[in-house]
Amino acid sequence: MSSYITIRKLKKNYLCGAISITGSKSISNRLLILKAIYPDDIHIENLSNCQDTEVLNKSLNSIQTSNVFNIHHAGTAMRFLTSYFSIQEGKEVILTGSNRMKERPISGLVDALKKLGSEIYYLEKVGFPPIKIIGKKILGGKIDINAKISSQYISSLMLIASKFDTGLKIYLKEEITSIPYIKMTFDLLNQAGIKVSWSKKIIHILPGKEKVKKCFSIESDWSSASYYYSMAAISKKCNITLKTYKNESLQGDKEISSIYEKYFGISTLFKKNQIILNKKFNFTPLKFIILDLNKTPDIAQTIVVTCASLGVKCLLKGLETLKIKETDRLQALKNELLKLGVKIHITNSDLEIRDFLSKEINSSIRIKTYQDHRMAMSFSPFGLCHSLKIEDPNVVEKSYPDFWKDLKHLGFSIHYSDDE
Repeated sequence: MSSYITIRKLKKNYLCGAISITGSKSISNRLLILKAIYPDDIHIENLSNCQDTEVLNKSLNSIQTSNVFNIHHAGTAMRFLTSYFSIQEGKEVILTGSNRMKERPISGLVDALKKLGSEIYYLEKVGFPPIKIIGKKILGGKIDINAKISSQYISSLMLIASKFDTGLKIYLKEEITSIPYIKMTFDLLNQAGIKVSWSKKIIHILPGKEKVKKCFSIESDWSSASYYYSMAAISKKCNITLKTYKNESLQGDKEISSIYEKYFGISTLFKKNQIILNKKFNFTPLKFIILDLNKTPDIAQTIVVTCASLGVKCLLKGLETLKIKETDRLQALKNELLKLGVKIHITNSDLEIRDFLSKEINSSIRIKTYQDHRMAMSFSPFGLCHSLKIEDPNVVEKSYPDFWKDLKHLGFSIHYSDDE
């Protein structure tokens, strides 16, 4: 039996309210690995309550009692645990996941770890999970890695490299994608007392760690905030407060605030660890925008739906990694927006809204989410324009389990239904 929700805004003209969002998923997951390696020195506050973080945390806490770890759809957990289990000497584990996870490549990371001396075996299809890992002592050294495929491979290696006897030098080949996520890992290592340098395309992590204790209070998630920027842009009038945010952020997706101010007229006021979103007076949006999202691909879906809702054509570049996420996000966007009368052209790295077809939107249309949390959340602001049905609403638990509850707080009607 499948489920879906019907979402619509009861008072379309005004969007007002205050929302509290838990800690960044990306920061939480990195700190959990560091805490597992240095349990006495790392302390964490405001940990994300999302499913991905809970799956990772549970896996790390059950390492003494389990040999098989099913991380379901959690891609970050798959990549980070692959490296972490590789250095657990004498521990043999199987790391598996959902059917979609078994379609997501991991060979770039596995190849790098094996060159460093790790013992990893593919159990089904070569290059993809599930994998068997036999933990070993790794001396370290240097490694080349294709930086265009996934920044998570690089972060995964960086997080464990201080435990190598000689540390690690990572030589980044090709164009670097999602640089802010690598910089986030770099900054967290430095804050934790691990010596790391980054010069051009060489990252060097020294062995060991300074004897310092660090308490990390995790800032709220900017990727989750992006959906409220989209709602603010589509609404007639808004005053939305989001907690807990600060101007100085480790998260690259903070760029959403600059993008929406420049292209959609949404101002961001930083005030006492919170942000307030308002619409600029007399702002006229462009009819066509071009953005390179190579550094922030996770906000692409949000921006596309905003443009589609406002009738703004766009060309978004630098989206190579979207094809290997929870789903092929480029194809998924093309499929679902066509249902709403939006004509999209995609390549391996770009997405372009080319036209808006003149047809009425059928109230029976249902947006498929393809087991992708960001598909569900990015399409929800369209409920400000039309009543909209979104399938598999529980998929949001992956990154933002309180999402539908928070939308109700802003005045959205959320009605759950099941297919018999």
